[in-house]
Amino acid sequence: MQLALRLVEAGRSGSRRRLNEESMYATGARETRQCPTSSRRLLPDPIVAALVRGLCSSPAPQSRHRQIAGVLKWYMNKRTSFSCHLGAIHSIPSIPKHHGDAEQTKTIHRNRGCGACVVLVAKYNPANDEVTEFSASSCLTLLYSINFCSVITTEGLGNTQNGFHAVQKRMSGFHASQCGFCTPGMCMSIFTSLINADKSKRPEPPNGFSKLTISEAEKAFSGNLCRCTGYRPIVDACKSFASDVDLEDLGLNIFWKRSDKNPDVSKLPRYTLGGGICTFPDFLKSEIKLLLNRLSDACITTSREGWYLPRSIKQYYELIYSSLHIESVKVVVGNTSAGVYKEQDLYTQYIDISGIPELSNVVMREAGIEIGAATTISRTIDILQQECQLISSLKGSLVFRKLAEHMSKVATPFVRNIASIGGNLILAQKYPFPSDIATILLGAGATVCLQSVSEQRHISLEEFLEQPPLDPTTLLLSIFIPQWMSDSQTEPSLVFETYRAAPRPLGNAISYVNCAFLGHVSLDESSYTRVLSMHLAFGAYGTEHAIRARKVETFLTGKSLTASIVLSAIQLLRETIVPVEGTSHPEYRVSAAVGFLFSFLAPLSKDITDHGKILPIGSACSADMDDACNLPLSSCREMISGDQYRPIGEPIKKYAVEIQASGEAVYVDDIPAPKNCLFGEFIYSSRPLAHVKSIKFKSSLASKKIIAVVSAKDIPSGGQNIGSTFLYGDEPLFGDPIAEYAGQALGVVIAETQRYADMAAKQAVIDYDTSDLGPPIVTVEQAVENNSYFKVPLNLYPKEVGDVAKGMAEADHIIPSAEVKLASEYYFYMETQTALAIPDEDNTLIVYSSSQYPELAQSVIARCLGIPFSNVRVITRRVGGGFGGKAFRSFQVSIYKATSFVY
Repeated sequence: MQLALRLVEAGRSGSRRRLNEESMYATGARETRQCPTSSRRLLPDPIVAALVRGLCSSPAPQSRHRQIAGVLKWYMNKRTSFSCHLGAIHSIPSIPKHHGDAEQTKTIHRNRGCGACVVLVAKYNPANDEVTEFSASSCLTLLYSINFCSVITTEGLGNTQNGFHAVQKRMSGFHASQCGFCTPGMCMSIFTSLINADKSKRPEPPNGFSKLTISEAEKAFSGNLCRCTGYRPIVDACKSFASDVDLEDLGLNIFWKRSDKNPDVSKLPRYTLGGGICTFPDFLKSEIKLLLNRLSDACITTSREGWYLPRSIKQYYELIYSSLHIESVKVVVGNTSAGVYKEQDLYTQYIDISGIPELSNVVMREAGIEIGAATTISRTIDILQQECQLISSLKGSLVFRKLAEHMSKVATPFVRNIASIGGNLILAQKYPFPSDIATILLGAGATVCLQSVSEQRHISLEEFLEQPPLDPTTLLLSIFIPQWMSDSQTEPSLVFETYRAAPRPLGNAISYVNCAFLGHVSLDESSYTRVLSMHLAFGAYGTEHAIRARKVETFLTGKSLTASIVLSAIQLLRETIVPVEGTSHPEYRVSAAVGFLFSFLAPLSKDITDHGKILPIGSACSADMDDACNLPLSSCREMISGDQYRPIGEPIKKYAVEIQASGEAVYVDDIPAPKNCLFGEFIYSSRPLAHVKSIKFKSSLASKKIIAVVSAKDIPSGGQNIGSTFLYGDEPLFGDPIAEYAGQALGVVIAETQRYADMAAKQAVIDYDTSDLGPPIVTVEQAVENNSYFKVPLNLYPKEVGDVAKGMAEADHIIPSAEVKLASEYYFYMETQTALAIPDEDNTLIVYSSSQYPELAQSVIARCLGIPFSNVRVITRRVGGGFGGKAFRSFQVSIYKATSFVY
């Protein structure tokens, strides 16, 4: 029997999985809600959760509820719904890969936030006969959560066979793709923004345009990362759909020449209002309506694959206290936590709590809004914005408006669409997660409702964050946000601001520090602002969780804000905001927090006349280091005249951009896994310069999935322990017997799926010995001091040219000494290191490698295995970004898999 092997570097590349799990079944049920009599009104969940969440059959442990079986169904790219033999742990990218179809989402293994795998998910609500479309990160979206949903990938928009969509054509025409790895996700984010804008009640746009605005166009793909193209041509492609765009402002394209004074929309690929794509088929609507009449609310849905969907709190606790093992249970709503804190072991059971009505209710009360914990962040933003429109007082809507504006900067659109607000708070409570949402809700005085087996508790968010980490026996039911109103109808006594400092102003960037300040103030007899009460919340500065600066609040309460009082408050804050040891950029974080507090207090003090760059109290936007709400639209044009360098500068279309945009361009990871394909993950050294005495594995579920462990002793006779080669010598494949540096590969874990291999490698326990070894050399200065140099070949040894001493003596300017230190470089290629090895005839080997140097890869593989070069065939069709990082560093991945193959 022949085996093929696929390996990825450090688990950092998406992998096609060999799937042989049992069938997965599903069912749906009606969900009912009742509005509490004390509430003003109830916003219904836009999706009937019991129908759109993954539902399965087989009795729940010790369950007394009736089971109804069905088939897990979904609709993808205009194709009939189908069931799939996939387990609960698998996500959307597994669907086309398992069925061998061409439609592809690009995945960056375990990155889960780049946007390369974005798809459109459509859900149907039979109660109001409405379809809701949203973008989603497919690598985070578990299969059971798309039951009775429609999924559109970029190939569903257009492809070689059926023709390309206008989005794909314009991405090509505006030169908005280079390596093309991120392009499918870009197209889906743009398309989702287009159809959602077209469903709005805005006026009809001119023919050929959508209802999208240029401001929305710039934010349509705010979470999609691109390394090589640059965002300007992508922005131009998206803005070309906007109804308010000036076509003359768009950049170079193939649709009109630079000399054209009046570019016409008719020259662009035609766009049909609404997107021109059926996102949800009628037959699937009919099936959902049919199920409503067949299923009972008493049903509890479970699975042999370990997926459970309780329909009530009672059912949830029946599952928790049944034969399930708590340590192997994962409670999920959107599963986005997997993109932040990587799973360290396999889970055998998943409990999807989105079907519990109490966790999706949204209740409006006079005192504020109560939002169910399973409500998505995107829907929370919509709820807050809708409530702002209903509140007549500008100051009355201030807190809700600013909360919504700040939340729109959290994560990315395709993550906010599936992530729950409760899940975000749970992460902030269990881990040192730098949550913006926890901080701003803390500043707004939010409270939470917790459910245990026998009782409910209402506590402040501050108390919630300070509790020990919650386990599955305690449920976060809801979050209550108070309705803060001004105490005066004539003076703006209510003030509220939120701030964040982050690497990027919009999405996909964790804050260095975030703050939220709320206060009631009035004017004293001397016209100074007097503080009546104050909430000062700070987070992400290097703390376990967001905190209230209680000492500063107490100091300010009752005082008039003079310049000296503001200075004293800032000095007291510096004593309060103390980052824990090991926090990066601690001085900057403290300075930013101090600056934000000054920006909040300075406008309230008439003694401080020169405020610098601060936002006025009551401004419409949450503050940011570069406030994205106030940034002008970026634009640039460079005109080059003359034909001297023709055709350089001509807008010639790049080859094969359309198939990159449609996802049909095949990268290494898109190659279908052969039968009996195994997967590998690396075991890395955590210590520099240490003897490796042994490698053992923890007793865990993941360890049981290990098929083999390949190390230096498995290199074939006649082969060499070589992983790379360059001008100054060879680099070993495995650290044996000494691990020379932290991060050096010590072996490869082989398992049946990539997920199993990833998890198994984390279970490695390595025994080190540093006796008879000196301290590791980690700097250039230490290398010079220890006379540790590479051996330079004679033909490359530097030769002195001219009289250096004379030249220095005669120089007009002399720098006596200088020192330049450069940090390490992160290449940030979107497609991470990956390779696939397949045995060929006559004991030869075919290696598909994402390498910038395939000819040298062939040489190194052959030397490692001790076989003729002619027995190794290395194929590189395209690379999803490289920038030099896939020249020499790609060899190890190819060699590891070749060595494991021979093993």
